[in-house]
Amino acid sequence: MTDKTWGKIRDELRKTIGKNNYVTWIEPLEYSGLKDGVAHFDVPTQFIGDWVSRNFTDQILQLMRASGEPVQRIAFDVKKPKGRTSAPTGSSKEAPDCEKRRRIGEPSGIGGSLAELPRAPLDPRFTFESFVVGKPNELAFAAAKRVAKGGPVNFNPLFLYGGVGLGKTHLMLAIAHELQLRRPELAVVYISAEQFMYRFIQALRDQKAMDFKKLFRSIDVLMVDDVQFISGKNSTQEEFFHTFNALVDQNKQIIISADRAPGEIKNLEERIKSRLQCGLVVDLHPTDFELRLGILQQKLARQRAEYGDIAIADGVLEFLAHRISANVRVLEGALTRLFAFASLVGREITLEMAQECLSDILRASDRKISIEEIQRKVAEHYNIRLSDMIGPRRMRTIARPRQMAMYLAKQLTSRSLPEIGRRFGGRDHTTVMHGVRRIEDLMATDSQIADDVELLRRSLEG
Repeated sequence: MTDKTWGKIRDELRKTIGKNNYVTWIEPLEYSGLKDGVAHFDVPTQFIGDWVSRNFTDQILQLMRASGEPVQRIAFDVKKPKGRTSAPTGSSKEAPDCEKRRRIGEPSGIGGSLAELPRAPLDPRFTFESFVVGKPNELAFAAAKRVAKGGPVNFNPLFLYGGVGLGKTHLMLAIAHELQLRRPELAVVYISAEQFMYRFIQALRDQKAMDFKKLFRSIDVLMVDDVQFISGKNSTQEEFFHTFNALVDQNKQIIISADRAPGEIKNLEERIKSRLQCGLVVDLHPTDFELRLGILQQKLARQRAEYGDIAIADGVLEFLAHRISANVRVLEGALTRLFAFASLVGREITLEMAQECLSDILRASDRKISIEEIQRKVAEHYNIRLSDMIGPRRMRTIARPRQMAMYLAKQLTSRSLPEIGRRFGGRDHTTVMHGVRRIEDLMATDSQIADDVELLRRSLEG
């Protein structure tokens, strides 16, 4: 890829993500080459690389592919500045509003000012108004709105969990956006669990542990993303526990996200699990068809504002909502790719174009049903608690749905029997095998069981 091509892609990103995000996250990237389908970029810090990877990789890939580049994925390599031997601690540029105790951008070293802590990027795309609400996420949305009012709440922390692309980060950034409007005097800090650990280790190395403690205990609202990352890191867990307690004791709000519920995070101390569960724990369920279609319809207006009034045939949005069900980011990226392609070739977006242009995404989306989704569907169908399904209880009203979920997990996923057993409370693979065979036997003699299997299969595959 030439510098001219990368320059055009950067210009497109500036239009799409806004000036502030562009200057903070895209401008520091230095394209270093394409090898074996991997586009390499030099970044000044690991934090920037991680943030861009989580939030902008799909858009960069789409634009590179639309430019004809044979790229499969993107890699970020930390480039150490000349003359420095210590780990990079942040940008050399001061944020213009650092006097206000708040800052946009990447973190710097541990000192004594709140201006040094990272604030959530105020991206206009990630607000409550742009969040499409449906049954799978309505509780999480309502809880986030309540916290964003800035007053005292009767649940602290707010713990949001769910799979990739279900809206956790969107809601956290929306809370930060709303708090800036309602309570601009508050010190609102957004940080990944990985970055929390990095800062703590840096403070220990520089003998500034007390500065670290004072700094994080002076925050008004602490937002920690991907908290599962600190599992197994004993010293970081210890400091996180004390920071958590200190802020709660001061009635300061904490918002946390993770890819699973607190009790399901392995190698996380029990006292931390207990603390995380003392507030409101909200699961963002996988999206349903109606919610995905609503997201696409909202995205459609933004794409037309960007690329012009490109015609899109009837049924294309419904097709995408049906076929791409696991990840909203992939779903939105698919629509962006279609509009980029249509604008380049000057054609209407048809179903045939979508199937051709998105063939790789559609292949990857086929049969991506998770064991957790199967467990939820079966638990809802038989009106039992999810915790009972994966727990030790053996009564028939629990055991039969558990066997049904095991059978569907075997049929609809590529997971091995031992792995399925682990997802059902650490059961042995022979237990899973017995459950699968039991359902197979019952389907031949019990029409109700056969109907349940077919109904659940259609629900999961739809």
